[in-house]
Amino acid sequence: MSLEQQTHALLALVEDDRARQCSALLGDARSRATALLRQAHDDARLRMRQTFAEQRARQQAQIAAAQARLATQRRLQAQHHTAALLQRAWALLPIELLALWQQPASRAAWAAQVLDQARACLPAGAWRVLHAPDWPLAEQQALAASAAVCRPAETNADGSLRLSFEADPAIRAGLKVVANGNVVDGTLAGLLADRAEFEAQLLRLLEAAPLQTIPSESAS
Repeated sequence: MSLEQQTHALLALVEDDRARQCSALLGDARSRATALLRQAHDDARLRMRQTFAEQRARQQAQIAAAQARLATQRRLQAQHHTAALLQRAWALLPIELLALWQQPASRAAWAAQVLDQARACLPAGAWRVLHAPDWPLAEQQALAASAAVCRPAETNADGSLRLSFEADPAIRAGLKVVANGNVVDGTLAGLLADRAEFEAQLLRLLEAAPLQTIPSESAS
């Protein structure tokens, strides 16, 4: 083989070796690039999932905060509504009680209830009955007659309760029974003396029954 041929063969070997090295380098570069791209995709998906999770957490926190604010507003509205209802009911109560006192049937029931309470807690003896000036005499006499029909333990020595009736201009409606310094107060003022108890009873009734609208002042 001539020198020229040997030179060409050597160059061919060098070129083949260079080609193999270039191919190996390119293959390695492609593998590295593929691995880096895959890692970049994985990292991007992870960051995306984290971002979505953070956004969901923020949204859930915002929804929970909004629900808490709404619940608070509803409680405040319910409290305001209840307060307004109690205020209106308290304003209407004396009007309704006066209306009851002005009706014979409800007035008789009112007086009988006061007498029943007096029988339950007052000692036997002479009872003074202070009452509104507009209470008819016939109804006073009917109450006195009903007082005479009682159990032996409730009677005086002569077998009957003694009731003395006295009109009191300070009493707008109702009556109260006085005996030995003890009082059963069934007057309008006495019934309105404990606002807290009235409101507590009204709230219990509202909780046990459907809500009913109390008339507005313009309708009364």
